[in-house]
Amino acid sequence: MAESQGEYVGANPWLIAILVSVATFMEVLDTTIANVALRYIAGGLAVSGDEASWVVTTYLVANSIVLCASGWIAQMFGRKNFFLVCIALFTVSSLLCGFAWNLQSLLLFRIMQGLAGGGMTPVAQSILAAAFPPAKRGQGFALYGIAVVVAPVVGPTLGGWLSDNLSWHWCFLINVPVGVITLALIYLIIPSSEKQRQERAKLWAKGLNFDFVGFALVATFLGALEVVLDRGQVDDWFGSAFIVTFAIISAAALILFVPWELSRERPLIDIKMLTGRQFGTCFVIMLATGALLIATTQILPQLLQERFGYTATLAGLVISPGGLVTMVMMVIVGRLGPIQPRWLIALGACIAGGAMIDLMRMSPDADYWFFAWSRIYLGIGLPLIFIPITTASYDGIAPDKTDQASALINLARNFGGSIGVSISQTVLAQREQFHQSRLSEHIGAWNPVLHDTLAQIQGYLGTQNATGSKSGSAMAIVSQMVQNQAALLAYLDVFVALGMIAALMIPLALSLRSVDRSAKPAMGH
Repeated sequence: MAESQGEYVGANPWLIAILVSVATFMEVLDTTIANVALRYIAGGLAVSGDEASWVVTTYLVANSIVLCASGWIAQMFGRKNFFLVCIALFTVSSLLCGFAWNLQSLLLFRIMQGLAGGGMTPVAQSILAAAFPPAKRGQGFALYGIAVVVAPVVGPTLGGWLSDNLSWHWCFLINVPVGVITLALIYLIIPSSEKQRQERAKLWAKGLNFDFVGFALVATFLGALEVVLDRGQVDDWFGSAFIVTFAIISAAALILFVPWELSRERPLIDIKMLTGRQFGTCFVIMLATGALLIATTQILPQLLQERFGYTATLAGLVISPGGLVTMVMMVIVGRLGPIQPRWLIALGACIAGGAMIDLMRMSPDADYWFFAWSRIYLGIGLPLIFIPITTASYDGIAPDKTDQASALINLARNFGGSIGVSISQTVLAQREQFHQSRLSEHIGAWNPVLHDTLAQIQGYLGTQNATGSKSGSAMAIVSQMVQNQAALLAYLDVFVALGMIAALMIPLALSLRSVDRSAKPAMGH
């Protein structure tokens, strides 16, 4: 009977799968739901759009940090217990985010939310694996996979609708009732595992055996690096003592982390895995993929709302068709097993790069479907990377290292997304200044085009303004035109930068070795 029901005897595995999938849906939803609300958040908290983007990056960094320790915590305290604590913390922090009174408080609560979310994802997969017998695990993971894929599709549209019709606070408050109900049902329905309790007792008898120093160093490295990336543009990069200090802290933590981990019998992160050609290359590719996915999901709604006058809801709907295509492509790519991962990844990178190139055709009169199609192209390319990269990364990994491999790949995706958002905002700010400076050089009395433009605007205005001069109003309109054009050119530069990231993945993908299809794939969480 136990075998037919998996590890949780007496519980319906499908009910467990539904509950776990709902919790995961809620966590994944929060990686995208706030993206279209950033303009509202910036206005509501009286901060710049660049500062509002930290709401996305702090969540991703916190998510990445806790991934390193989630496996150990789940082993020592129990999967169910850890999962319940994560859901409870996620729910409470969502409530606090909804009532945040300034940017600093919102970022603190988003960090709490990210820490909780980072623990939920791997543990959810472990609970699923334990709930189903081996023969039926694939069905359970298929249901879980639907939740993971659908959440990013729903997130932008739902976040946009909530922001337009209620307020940005509801992008976070919506998690509270779902979290409370899910927490209660999981507590009542998922039984405690006697087998897990016995294994925990054996582990506790051996002592904590956790690499606290390694965890502190990696948290310091990632956290300080994120401060540098987020604050660099605002504080003039290395012209600021603040940025230099955090850059030194980040570098020092990394320099100390590597020899420390190499000397541990049970390291927090197996550095040797990252130095291997196959896994190390997969790690870098996933960094780039995360950067491309999260950065485009954040920068495109920002462009549409700021420069094309879209509502948050409509900006979210631009993202949705690409998400639907991604769902279909996940099924298709799953059936392309005979094709070597390196070819699929290279093809996916080419398509993703092509989507960025297509966005370079953007003009001030671009319509909804121009942007929607670019997202559809991206929705075709990214699944060709995500699924094969999992197969390639586990190739040659020992069975006892699969959990470590899973944590590192998820860390790469999340932290890569944070880096991608920071790069996009930095390029946008710097290049907008550059283009505005260059375009302003052409505004002078010597330029006949300027005279013609001013004359046309003055004729359009027809009557004098309140100051008694039409020239002042006409010049203000020209200045606004220059600013708008500089901003559009800066967004094009962002797409160029993201296209270069996609191009970087192509040679990396082709350098991967062939995967032995006859070998049984490793299962990681």
